[in-house]
Amino acid sequence: MSETSPKLRAELEGIPTYKPGKPAAAADGPVAYKLSSNENPYPPLPGVMESVVSAAGAFNRYPDMACTGLMNELADRFGVPLTHLATGTGSVGVAQQLLQATSGPGDEVIYAWRSFEAYPIITQISGATSVKVPLTPGDVHDLDAMADAITERTRLIFVCNPNNPTGTVVRRAELERFLDRVPSDVLVVLDEAYREFIRDSEVPDGVELYRERPNVCVLRTFSKAYGLAGLRVGFAIAHEPVAAALRKTAVPFGVSQLAQDAAVASLRAEDELLGRVGSLVSERARVVETLRGQGWTVPETQANFVWLRLGERTLDFASACEQAGVVVRPFAAEGVRVTVGETEANDIFLKTTEAFRKEL
Repeated sequence: MSETSPKLRAELEGIPTYKPGKPAAAADGPVAYKLSSNENPYPPLPGVMESVVSAAGAFNRYPDMACTGLMNELADRFGVPLTHLATGTGSVGVAQQLLQATSGPGDEVIYAWRSFEAYPIITQISGATSVKVPLTPGDVHDLDAMADAITERTRLIFVCNPNNPTGTVVRRAELERFLDRVPSDVLVVLDEAYREFIRDSEVPDGVELYRERPNVCVLRTFSKAYGLAGLRVGFAIAHEPVAAALRKTAVPFGVSQLAQDAAVASLRAEDELLGRVGSLVSERARVVETLRGQGWTVPETQANFVWLRLGERTLDFASACEQAGVVVRPFAAEGVRVTVGETEANDIFLKTTEAFRKEL
């Protein structure tokens, strides 16, 4: 028999592996807190656990492929037609569907860098070419440079707002000016995974921008503020041609019934959700104020995490945090992203930053 391997697509060569946040481990050490994945530290909202337990009794059945209940709830919540909605396995799953629907070999996808680390992965999987536009010195999207990077081959542009991992935002005037420069046949994806944590009134709601712009698509997720990271459910709001393409590229039955029912229950408990988010935002302010008081330069964050540029000391700092009892997300030679978590975890992190700062 031949010893040759099955032929695989050349585009898969050299794809970077997505690196999830390192799990917390407390073996033989201090109690460990996980601040590496931007998870909500609170337990499920009232009614969510009950809905999941109820749905678990029908594990032997396929879920509702059309996500009917969730789609109706989202249509009411955002005031959009059902035909403008599509669901998927987290917002990153929907983002990959967008690549499948718009881009292939010879096409270009523009995004800021550093930004969400899945962008280069899903772009390369599609066969398209990444065009990475550096952030400004203040770690914000350089929208003018991104507009300048548009060519006849550009098919899709990601704008992560707030940006992961820096937490920085683009505001209404600059975003609208950018959208005015983008050709109408290029899809602009406003990735708003952290929308609920924004307190800057000058940051626009992408859903309002989408209403008047057929080439704008908004991504949202239940993984962050809503605390359903383990159930993998996200959605897109876009005009009908784009939303229809997303429904065509969706993995059949990809969103489980547990996820659908939990998302509906979470939407119905939104008042309590917003209270929890408010507590995290207050804790975020405390963390940032303390860090700046210690002498750190911290970009203004509108997400549930902070960004520290540490350069070559990044891995040393991540190791110091782990030894102290918190796990953070390092980006080698660049910096660390640290989720705002439980008060106890944040206190450990801040004690570590204070000690580490004295060594610099």
